Amino acid sequence: MDEAPKIPRPEYPRPQFVREEWLNLNGEWEFAFDDPNKGLAEGWHDGRTLPGRIIVPFAYQTQLSGVNDKSIHQCVWYARDFEIPGAWRDRVVLLNFGAVDWHCQAWVNQKLVGEHQGGYDAFSFNITPALNSIGEQDILVCVTDPTEGDQPRGKQSIKPEGVFYTSTSGIWQTIWLEPTPETCIQRLKMSPELETQSLRLQVAVPSLEDNLEVEAIALDGDKIVGRVVGLPNAPLMLPVPETRLWSPEHPFLYDLEVRLRRDGHEVDHVKSYFGMRSVGLQKDERGRMTIGLNGKSIFQIGVLDQGFWPDGIYTAPSDDALRFDLEFLKSSGFNLVRKHVKVEPERWYYWCDRLGLLVWQDMPSANNSTTEARIDFEIELRRMIEGRFNHPSIIQWVLFNEGWGQYDTERLVKEIRKMDPTRLVDNAAGWTDMRVGDVIDTHSYPEPGEIKPDAQRANLLGEFGGIGFRVEGHTWSKESWGYQGAPNLAGVRAWYLHLLRTVWRLQDKMGLSAAVFTQISDVETECNGLMTYDRSVTKIPPEILRQANHPAPTSASGKVLLSNALNGTAIWKYTFDRPGAKWIEPGFDDSLWTNGRAGFGTPSTLGALAETLWSSDDIWLRRTFELEQTDYTDAMFELHHDDECEVYINGVQAAAFDGYLIDYLSTEIPTAARQALHPGTNIIAAHCHQIAGGQYFDLGIFVPKPANVPERDDVR
Repeated sequence: MDEAPKIPRPEYPRPQFVREEWLNLNGEWEFAFDDPNKGLAEGWHDGRTLPGRIIVPFAYQTQLSGVNDKSIHQCVWYARDFEIPGAWRDRVVLLNFGAVDWHCQAWVNQKLVGEHQGGYDAFSFNITPALNSIGEQDILVCVTDPTEGDQPRGKQSIKPEGVFYTSTSGIWQTIWLEPTPETCIQRLKMSPELETQSLRLQVAVPSLEDNLEVEAIALDGDKIVGRVVGLPNAPLMLPVPETRLWSPEHPFLYDLEVRLRRDGHEVDHVKSYFGMRSVGLQKDERGRMTIGLNGKSIFQIGVLDQGFWPDGIYTAPSDDALRFDLEFLKSSGFNLVRKHVKVEPERWYYWCDRLGLLVWQDMPSANNSTTEARIDFEIELRRMIEGRFNHPSIIQWVLFNEGWGQYDTERLVKEIRKMDPTRLVDNAAGWTDMRVGDVIDTHSYPEPGEIKPDAQRANLLGEFGGIGFRVEGHTWSKESWGYQGAPNLAGVRAWYLHLLRTVWRLQDKMGLSAAVFTQISDVETECNGLMTYDRSVTKIPPEILRQANHPAPTSASGKVLLSNALNGTAIWKYTFDRPGAKWIEPGFDDSLWTNGRAGFGTPSTLGALAETLWSSDDIWLRRTFELEQTDYTDAMFELHHDDECEVYINGVQAAAFDGYLIDYLSTEIPTAARQALHPGTNIIAAHCHQIAGGQYFDLGIFVPKPANVPERDDVR
């Protein structure tokens, strides 16, 4: 017997509003292009069979859809049969769409059940009146999508190139059925209030009956920690005593159960979750305006995430794929992700909530060139905020990106504040700042530029980086680009370390509150991601990213054992001629070598402090230094090399670095080399080899001050 085909994206699509009974309609559907848009005129809604096949919820432009047609079709049709479970017969049946791009009409058994316009928000149709009493039912869906009309579309394009990518048309998120009672819980609205240790909760019920009540229960695991009973559609205060706060380090979530009762008898219930946290502006210890989480300033280091996939375009191939990206960010030391001009399915935000990633949510860009277009933009803006309101991970709404379709900024910022006074508002990420909202957001490629101090708003670096490198065998096409090219993976790493050191200087000197690197993965021809588009190759290992994404210990904040050009005068013996075999040994005769002051190289090399010119292919260096202490467990190198180099301590190899850096890096000294250090006179020897471009070498040793980096809770 053949196995039933697997349902793509089988997971429940709405983790913050869970009903136990549901029927996933993902999978194979009948399908047809209707470029002349004649289907309605010719009666396509009368139940006829469509000629093609498609795998829902993947758009026809994707490989995963089975169609993989990149040409432009502005009208498409879907059809399939289904059966209603017997237990649902006397209940309301809803047809739910996670998202459809862009204008959708649906028929059940040849009866129109609903119409919706908007490419990023979820919607439902009550199909109960259209259902047959027994047997098979049929659904027909028609979707029209102008792609480059005036509607919000983010970076979708009919001619993808540069920073614009392949479009998505039609169904691109899960479709499912679920039964509800006639009077049911329609939605939840939740806002944590730390001052009162409570959750402000509103349970929407489309009924005016006066014999209804709702009960909400907060749970920490199996333990009930709070309960409230009250009226539907009215604000309720659910107590959460001894509140456990949500943060990137400890992303604790409470479970929530909500029941609707009529005359004391339960008629509906849903399950959800919530996180207790506060967001706002506050001054740091130096009086600079910053972003605060739970009453404490928090520096946010994050990435731009455009939400594209090579095989699914707008739709991730699986829930595991969504989680993979976010776990990569967590393991790499990021605490922030900027969701760039796209709204994701609910499960993406669920994983941000669970894993502990802060989110800046962009409004998808539009032309906004007509009155009708602006009305639609504002409708979809409201739906985005209402639809994602309950996620603790989202801390900021981004209204416009780089002036794209920007208009009436001051008015719209006020509107967002009315809709959601609990989060920050970024009036425009980059470009045209209208001096409203909570932050001033600068974009600077590739290096972080100077930021503009603002006493009333926090300073953000909303985009920087864009270090491009094409990994052969893992590209979208033969064409590729980045804002700043790197010659190899070592160059990508070197650039990143340099850029992050600049970020930390801006944070220290200028009060920068957040920085967003472009970007998490390559997207089509834009090859400036931390991973390739297929997520198969990580261009910078997570351990390197993690080190760079925290303020690095430096000799300026520790005890110097061996000085370098950053912290003093450092004199080395050096030669450009290959020395004898024992040049690394303490007893080697280097009396004929030249004395020179660190660093060694060419002044034009990025990040260099060149005091002694070195322009040949190789340089060999030696230096003696005295130590008093006996414990060097925490000793670190502080070095800059361009290109590859090798370092020895008292004849023991301490390091061998490939590629090059473009700034100083603090890194651990291997155990064997640390153990070679001893009180009294020590010798350090190094060789640096020039390959191409800049050249430089400098090295110091220091012991950093102790620092405590909090660990996050395990994900529940």
